[in-house]
Amino acid sequence: MVAAFQNSFLGPVVGYLAAYILLILLITLPLLLAVAMIVYADRKIWAAMQMRRGPNVVGPFGVLQSFADGLKLFMKETIIPSGANKGIFLIAPMITFTLALISWAVIPFGPEAVLADINVGILYIFAISSMGVYGIIMSGWASNSKYPFLGGLRAAAQMVSYEVSIGFVIVCVVLYASSFNLNDIVLSQKGNILGVVNGHIFNPLLFPMAIIFFISALAETNRPPFDLPEAEAELVAGYQVEYSSMAMALFFLGEYANILLMSALTSILFLGGWLPPVNWAPLYIVPGFVWLFAKIGFMFFVFAWVKATVPRYRYDQLMRLGWKVFLPLSLFWVFIVSGWLVFFTDKYNG
Repeated sequence: MVAAFQNSFLGPVVGYLAAYILLILLITLPLLLAVAMIVYADRKIWAAMQMRRGPNVVGPFGVLQSFADGLKLFMKETIIPSGANKGIFLIAPMITFTLALISWAVIPFGPEAVLADINVGILYIFAISSMGVYGIIMSGWASNSKYPFLGGLRAAAQMVSYEVSIGFVIVCVVLYASSFNLNDIVLSQKGNILGVVNGHIFNPLLFPMAIIFFISALAETNRPPFDLPEAEAELVAGYQVEYSSMAMALFFLGEYANILLMSALTSILFLGGWLPPVNWAPLYIVPGFVWLFAKIGFMFFVFAWVKATVPRYRYDQLMRLGWKVFLPLSLFWVFIVSGWLVFFTDKYNG
């Protein structure tokens, strides 16, 4: 597509920019629509597990409820507390929303379907997700209120704690795939088990890391049972207390875009990404993005399932799990995986 635009009447430079703007829109607009749909799905799944109806009035089966909520937020007045730092107060939700979107630049939707196929794609995502905490800290501090400040501190400590274990999990996958490129990581899972099953999650060596990654992803996205920064029984709504209108909507969109990103990462690192579940030729007729979207949808269902069934942790339990359980276990597993690759395979023996 980029080459076609460069050779068009637009000229090489303008054509190059036009092609990439179009590709960005092809990712961003469906992502925003998907966020609206998964908000609806989240509420319906939660309702079904609690034996109630959920959204069922606005549109057929309530499918337009998310759009009605968005319109309501858009039409509300943006209220800025008198004691707040107005500049940082308004920039914080923009940072959260922007960082949630730009991570998708390196997500491969197929063998060649990726906006930026860089060699360090997994490091790029890890760096961007690490910066996500800045928007939350800035919002908590700029609000000049106790509850948002406490929520921002909790979010910062929580995200830093679980990023460490996520980093070691990624190291295990990178060692096994011998690449930081997300496409290479997906291809390394082809026929991973007996040449038939695709996906690291079925590999006994990496299965424990898949579990740690998923639980850490729940903590990274502030999802139950780790929604301590937004615990309504303690902090009203955490770092979002003073926000209204579209500023609140940007936080909401950023949160669910991050949930989709973590679902996509789990699918790419452990479920085979755009590969079919089984290494069987007829299944490759189905486009790769269909398999990836199906896996993302399944992972989001698990996110919603956990939200509806697991009670919230106390904050000391959250910290203990991150530092005393996941950190030593994931670090130990790095040695296990590297030792296995060195002594029992030819991958690192020349």
